[in-house]
Order: sequence, then C-alpha cells, then structure tokens
Amino acid sequence: MEKIFVVDFGGQYNQLIARRVRDLGVYCEIIPFFKAKEILEKDKPNGLIFTGGPNSVYSDTSPHIYKEIFDLNIPVLGICYGCQLMAYTLGGIVTEASSSTAREYGKTPTEYNTDSLLFDNNTGISWMSHGDFISQVPNGFKITAKTNNCPVAAMENKEKNFYGVQFHPEVNHTEYGKDMLKNFLFKVCKLKGEWKMEDFIEKTVAEIKEQVKDHTVVLGLSGGVDSSVAAAILSKAIGNKLTCVFVDQGLMRKNEGDYVERTFTKLFDMNFVRVNCQQEFYKKLKGITEPEAKRKVIGEEFYRVFWNKIKENYSTGFLAQGTIYPDRIESGKGDAAVIKTHHNQVKHPADIKFIDVIEPLKDLFKDEVRKVGLMLGLPKELVYRQPFPGPGLGVRIIGEITEQKVKILQEADYILRDEMKKCGYAENLSQFFAVLPGVKTVGVMGDSRTYDELIAIRAVTTDDFMTADWAKIPYDILGKVSNRIINEVSNVNRVVYDITSKPPGTVEWE
Repeated sequence: MEKIFVVDFGGQYNQLIARRVRDLGVYCEIIPFFKAKEILEKDKPNGLIFTGGPNSVYSDTSPHIYKEIFDLNIPVLGICYGCQLMAYTLGGIVTEASSSTAREYGKTPTEYNTDSLLFDNNTGISWMSHGDFISQVPNGFKITAKTNNCPVAAMENKEKNFYGVQFHPEVNHTEYGKDMLKNFLFKVCKLKGEWKMEDFIEKTVAEIKEQVKDHTVVLGLSGGVDSSVAAAILSKAIGNKLTCVFVDQGLMRKNEGDYVERTFTKLFDMNFVRVNCQQEFYKKLKGITEPEAKRKVIGEEFYRVFWNKIKENYSTGFLAQGTIYPDRIESGKGDAAVIKTHHNQVKHPADIKFIDVIEPLKDLFKDEVRKVGLMLGLPKELVYRQPFPGPGLGVRIIGEITEQKVKILQEADYILRDEMKKCGYAENLSQFFAVLPGVKTVGVMGDSRTYDELIAIRAVTTDDFMTADWAKIPYDILGKVSNRIINEVSNVNRVVYDITSKPPGTVEWE
C-alpha cells in the first residue's frame, strides 16, 4: 500500500498536513521525530514530509533528525522548520532573522520557479511563519522560490528528490498549496492515490477488536457528531460490548436530551444509559465565571457522574471518547500551546481505573468525521447537525451559569436554528449558534424602558475548523432572527452579530 510518513517536529499544523495527504488519496501516518529511525528500519514509506515546529534548528535543545535518513532513497518534503532542518543537517546555513531581513508572518507574495516539479505557477501568495531563514542552501541544492525578504522560500535537490519550502502549503491561506502537495505526491513520489476513507474504517475497526478482545467499553456521550460517529465505529467493532452513557447536565440545546436518547437507542446495538443531573451541575457551577475554570468543572463533574453510574455495573474495561484532532491541538497536546481545554482533554478523576482510553477519531478533522459517519450508515441529519462543544451551553454563557440563563439561551438558539432551517441557509454554514454574553442594555419595548440581556449570533464557514471566516448571512435573514428572538424570548431586548474570523478569535466565545 502506498503511504507517506509525516515526521512530527511539534508544529501546530502537523495533522493538517496528514489530512491534506489523505484528501489526495494517499494513506498517511504521523510519526514522532525521535522514533523515526526505529520506525523506518521496519517500514519504508513512499515519501517523508518534515513538519514545521516552534524551535530554531541551531539550538542544541531543538528536535533534530539523524543524517542517515537522507541516505534511504526516500523522497523528502520539508515544510518551514522541516525545510530549515533539511538545510542545516545537509550542510547549509540557517540564520536568525533581524526585524529588517527575513522575518515573515502571514500572507506573503512569492515568486516560484516553474522548472521545479512542485510549482505550476510563477507567482502566488504563501503563508509564512518564521523568524529564522536559510541564508545558504546545501551543496547540490538550488533555490526555487523567493520573497522580498526571504532569499530561500523554497529549495530542492531534484536528483535526490529532496524538496523544502519555507512556507506552509497545507493551510488554505497558501495559494496553490494543495497543488504543491499534490505535485510532491504524484510527480516526485510517483504515487497513484488509491487510498480511500473506507480503508481507515476497516483499519480502525480491526485495531479496536484487537485491543478490546473480551473486555467492555464505556463511551461518554455528549450527543454531538463526534461522539455519534465514535459510537457507530465502536458498535461496528464490538457490538453490545459497548455501553454508552449520556450525561444530561442541563447544558444541552432545547429538547436535545430527548432527541439524543431516541436517536441512539434506535440506531445502535449497544447499552444506553441516561443520567439526568441538571441541578447537580448548576450547583457545582455557581459563582464560577472564568472560562477555563468552567470547562474543567464541567469536565470533571461529567466524569464524576459518569463514573459513579458506570461503576455500579463495571469495574474493568476501556473508556472511549469522541476526541478529534482540533480538540487535541487546542488543548495543547505535545508542544502545541494551550488555546482552550476541551472537556474530553481534562485529567480523569483518580478513581477511574480503565485499562486504557480508546479515541478512534483522534486523528481526524470534522469533515473527515462526517465522511466516516455517512460511510457507517448514519443518517445525514445526524452527521451534519450543528457541532456542539462538550461543555455545551456552558461555554456560550459568558460569566456565571444559572438555570435561567440556560433557558434564555436555549430559546434564542432554537429560534436561530429554526429560521436557518426554514430558509435553507444553514447549508451554507459550517457552524452557527447563539451566545449570551452577560451584557445588559437599555431598550424600549411597549413604550417602556427595558434593561435586559443581549444575544450575540455567531456563524462561520470553514473547511477544517483550524481557521474560519465569519459568514456573510443576508441582512433579511438576520433581521427575521433578531425580531423573533426579541419578541419570543423573555428578558432579551437586543441582538448583535459577530464578524470575527479565526484567527484572531476562536469559533466559540469561551
């Protein structure tokens, strides 16, 4: 089977590289740099991609690669830090940039040499993120791209199939970036691109069967797309050895608890357990306003309730989670910076004694998760329902969470989703929801002065949720949503629309 290994040096976009490769029909795995030699002695891929990273290659404490990797006759593409590492390891010079030389961040006009197999265009925009630069390429290499400030935006040794780019072709901000990766796979590595997502399902099901054997598995359901698909693939692998526990913590969308119970009991061969504990969560969250503190309380309380319920029947087995890749990278796994802690990335309570944790979707992005769900036979309505964070409305209510605030937000969010469904515009959006910012404003309703809550509407479009643009919803739709919320939801007198992209903001407000 054709395969590419992505050698991980600790950058933010490492899994996105693997995702792009899989999108092009080539099987891909990520391997840590410190295990590369051991792995390559046993398994030789068709190509290697060195990732970016936050370090400087000339530092003794930075991740490096053994020089003999370049003697294995395997094509290599180095990206950002990976490009610098290739140059440094093979005798080139990497230099720290001053503010007046080659330091670059963001979209950068770039000139490409189309004699290179990587490039089909003479000019384009590349996404740069580097403080160091290659001031001298190694012997046998030539420069194939440059910018106004960066003398080596790309380099190659065509004879040995070594290619390096200082920018990030894997992100959407790089014009023609996908074509560059495609050219590396099919022109340099000479692959056919015959791998399909069905292969991922087959491989994952086999791995789960081998890992679980005769044990049981417990999955904590949030009711969202990720946990639904995780339940489906686990059910396919182990059937009724799976127990799904749905903790209804009072932070779900309107009527969602009943919907989740109906859906899962109908679709899956498993044991379904529902725990209603709304008041317990409200008490635990009383007085807490800091976002990370709320997330951790919700996560820890979720697992406390979850474990107390499960240990009544099971004392051994595996814990399963619907973790996907953006959850892990935003929670700061590896060398990545913590952006926000996801509920399924907090430390487990000490009394949980599972054999191990199974995360069948941990290497997938949201759109890939949806593809898997459809292939497993889940209904489109479930697979393409709006993403919902594990902490639920708890991260869409700014400040302290109360039962009254939850009810206000549930009603406003229901109206938003209802109107988007009626007009058909929901299909144009990757995610949309209402937020209760905890801000009161003056208004006039029925000739009387009001001082009530403000509702914010958030809607984005994105391919992978690592970056996102705010959605340009037509004014007439926004106007209808606003009118309904103000007229139908008690204690609300103003509606605003969030026009912030990611970055600098995140999709969620907390």
